[in-house]
Amino acid sequence: MASRVFFSFHYQDVIDFRANVVRNHGQFKLNAGEAGYFDSSMWEKAKKESNLALKKLINNGLSYTSNTCVLIGSETYSRRWVRYELLKSLKKGKHIFGVHINGIKCKNSATKDLGKNPLDYIGVYATDNNSYDLIEKKDDGKWYYYTEIDSSSKVTTKHTLPLKENIPLSNFFSVYKWNADDGYNNFKNWVK
Repeated sequence: MASRVFFSFHYQDVIDFRANVVRNHGQFKLNAGEAGYFDSSMWEKAKKESNLALKKLINNGLSYTSNTCVLIGSETYSRRWVRYELLKSLKKGKHIFGVHINGIKCKNSATKDLGKNPLDYIGVYATDNNSYDLIEKKDDGKWYYYTEIDSSSKVTTKHTLPLKENIPLSNFFSVYKWNADDGYNNFKNWVK
């Protein structure tokens, strides 16, 4: 049975059509079940809305999904709302994975070098085995508590994470390359 996937991306990659290639590849399959997913993300239509309205829109988009796929372009790692979507997904227990899309030709038939992995810039920090904190790496290379979700960085849950270490989410979740890893045929295998 096909899963619902929330796609997280930088809007520039929609303009360049790279994000569209991944998000819409299921339309070229014989049926949606063959694609292995249904797209549950939303477009950045709320650019002019308040932060609270954006959070509500994202939270609603994540509601009925089991997967969050971050489409990794050149600047995706630094986007505020991508970080929110990924850490909110983690907090909700979603399966997260990344797909590098800079190898996909844009509308001008150009490709780019791989972008930085956003999962290297967000993570967790635990001081005990009953909770952990959400963290993000800023431009200065230091880790900070992430408080955009419910005004707190704390996630209360039992875990076996190493204590007192900054652990990027890239330690837990896979990242693929759309072209090199044959995303058109394998995307359904990346979804859980």
